[in-house]
Amino acid sequence: MSTPVELAFESLGEGPPVVILHGLFGAGRNWTQMAQALSANHRVILPDARNHGASPWSDSMSYADMALDVAALMQREGLEHPFVIGHSMGGKTAMALALADPQRIAGLAVIDIAPQAYADQFSTYVQAMRSLDVAAATSRRELQQALATKLGPTAPVDFLLQNLRRQGERFDWRINLMATSLCMGELCGFPDALRNGRYDGPALFVHGADSDYVPPSAVPGIQALFPRAALQSIADAGHWVHADQPAALLRVLQHWLARTR
Repeated sequence: MSTPVELAFESLGEGPPVVILHGLFGAGRNWTQMAQALSANHRVILPDARNHGASPWSDSMSYADMALDVAALMQREGLEHPFVIGHSMGGKTAMALALADPQRIAGLAVIDIAPQAYADQFSTYVQAMRSLDVAAATSRRELQQALATKLGPTAPVDFLLQNLRRQGERFDWRINLMATSLCMGELCGFPDALRNGRYDGPALFVHGADSDYVPPSAVPGIQALFPRAALQSIADAGHWVHADQPAALLRVLQHWLARTR
């Protein structure tokens, strides 16, 4: 068994614990607005996944290992039976945790992802980010324009550049692009070892109505692993539901947490 990474995190509020797991290229701070609202009734934990944000780097990015990271954080912080909310990569990590150790969590909410493999849409982003000579750049604007030129006008350039940081007089990446690239196959997949698992606790699967990440064909797979899963669609939202319709997602999560608690 691999050694867990000690995740960096922020903590807001007091009460029954909620852990929110961000997606690929993200960080816990992407969920700060949501966490602030939920912190009125909960202690909300916002970890940075390994190889992201302020957390340590590692060669592995398997969902089993990332679930162990979250379990270790829960143990360190004394979080007993937290609710776990995860988006995209974080949603798969949350599912892996629930299936591997069902008694550890009080409930599972998964945002716009299913327990299945997806086509690789992200290696192009990683390659473009790695191709930039960030150490030689003199401004963030320069790198923004260069990345937009490489990826085109529809790419989430500003979101990707949240991974850029200035170290003294130079820029570098806070995300481990090499490991992300090498592990992309695992990140786009879902562990075969978990397909015989089952989480009988309360589960909520929310997807954006304009997203294709949770098609009708994914529902039987969700229900097989999560028999109590409730599915909900949010109108006028794509894959980044929390950015497209934050108020609507907040209402859904608040209602689910209140009902489940």
